[in-house]
Order: sequence, then C-alpha cells, then structure tokens
Amino acid sequence: MELRHLRHFVAVAETRHFGQAAKRLFLAQPALSQSVRQLEAELGVTLLARTTRQVTPTPAGAYFHREAVRILAALDDAVDGVRRIDDGHSGLVRIGFTGTAAFDRLPAIARAVGRRLPGIALEIHGDLLTPAQVEGLRADRLDLAVLRPPVAGHDLVVRTLATESLVLALPADHRLADEPSLEVLDVAHDGLVMYADSHSAVNDVVVRSCRTAGFAPKRAHDAPDTSVLLALVSAGLGVAMVPESVRSMKLDGVVFRDVAGAETIDLALAYSRDAPAAVHALVRALEDAGILPTDAVDAGRTSPEHLLTTEGLS
Repeated sequence: MELRHLRHFVAVAETRHFGQAAKRLFLAQPALSQSVRQLEAELGVTLLARTTRQVTPTPAGAYFHREAVRILAALDDAVDGVRRIDDGHSGLVRIGFTGTAAFDRLPAIARAVGRRLPGIALEIHGDLLTPAQVEGLRADRLDLAVLRPPVAGHDLVVRTLATESLVLALPADHRLADEPSLEVLDVAHDGLVMYADSHSAVNDVVVRSCRTAGFAPKRAHDAPDTSVLLALVSAGLGVAMVPESVRSMKLDGVVFRDVAGAETIDLALAYSRDAPAAVHALVRALEDAGILPTDAVDAGRTSPEHLLTTEGLS
C-alpha cells in the first residue's frame, strides 16, 4: 500500500465521483479507478459501492476514509514539523545565564522568542559561571549562553549583548549614600564585599578599577551569589561594586550609586559555530527585536598567549 492509494481513495470518497476526484488530483480517470481497485485488492475489502450514477463508501469504506484522513493529516503535520525544525522555527533551545543576567535579560529574550518563534521552547539554566557555560556549550549540554567574556577559543561565536558600567552598592546609612558624585577612590578605606568564586570576572574588573584609582581593595566578605552579596551590604558589612544590571535586584537597606573611574564589563551571548538551526533562528530573532546588536560579533575573545590568565574568568 502506498500513500498515493490513500490520497486517491480519500478524494473519491469525498467527491463520491471518480471524474470529479480525478480532476481534483490532476489524474486521468482510468488511472484513478485502477489505483482504488489496487487498494481494495490489497485489503481484500470493497471500499466503494459503485453504480452507473454514483459512488458510495461501504461501511468498511466509511471507516477506512476516517482513518485515511487521520493518517494523511498526521503525515502532513510530521512533514511540516520536520521542516520547521530544519529551518529553525521549532525545537528546544537550552540557554544558560550567569549571575543576575537571568533577572535582567531573560524576560526580554523570552518575550522575543515567544513573539517571533512560538514553536521554540526554552530550557533555562540559571546562575552558571562562565567556565561552566563554556563547558556546557562544548559538551552539548547548552545551546546558548549569556555570560561574561573573555572566552577562549574560536569554536564559539561570542557576541556582545551590552557593556555595563560598575555601580556602587552601599548601605542606606553609608556616609556616601547622599553624596552628589562619587569616584572609585572614595571607597579606598571601605571593606569590599566580593564574589567568593576565584574566577569571577566581576571581581577581576573591580580589582583593576581599584588599582587604577591608586589603591589595593580591602576584601571584607565573600558572597556566593549576588543576593547574598547585597544582603551583606544591607547589613553594613561592606560596600560592593557590581554591574549596573544588579540594580534590578532591589533590596531594602541598599542604595546604588553611579561611580566615576570604574571599568566597564561586557555581557555576551555565546553559541557554537555549528549550532543547530533553531539557535541561529533565535539569534536572528534577538537581532530583529533589538536585543542583540548586529555589529557585535566575536567580541570578548582572548588570544592564545593570554589564556593562562583569562580562561577561568566568569
């Protein structure tokens, strides 16, 4: 039995006329009649009661018509689905986020995908450091990563989403909380709350900012994540310099202030150069939505001779 037999039979069963069915199928009537007879012979069942004036499905034919319609519709859906997967408009995309990027970027990314690519489902992996995300991309556990460059190697495409300024997170009753303008040097004598992970890219930028300002930072407390870091600041146990996206995590007792003289830090989107079509379709959707600049390709890379000092940054 071939699919053409099903399509031919369905056309005759619906028109109840071999001539009209042949016109619908752009097929010669004798060829259509022969096709239906072949189907009946293979099944060993009469599907159509024929008279000189009309063609009527038998009870078996009426049942087979319903099943044939269902089978053909399922096949059409399967064909459409596989084409949508192949062109990137359907499938699952696993995306990782570092630190507070999930708070700041996830809503906009999810909205853009929902509006432009409703056939793509997102699997979210939050609070992953850059080394873990890069490993996930290379081990095919992640399809996309929102991370902090630099990223070593040329097997990944790294595109800058945003360049963020550092801001000061201060206890609400801190002496500088109401000052009109601040510089990095203003916290030279304060203890800093920093990230506990030794590979934190944020820590690296904070340390460089302090040294550029002419002092070595005093590390007062370590925090495993941003929520704990802000809680320690709120408790008056130190101040912190964090990317400005952290402002989205409001906490009583903490005020955020712009600070002159601090370095900036990038947030980037990374994916494999041979990523599946759904990933490239999602990237195009983010470009169309204005979330991903179209001119920021392969940013934040490290040269081979620089890997020893930067490969672990997060």
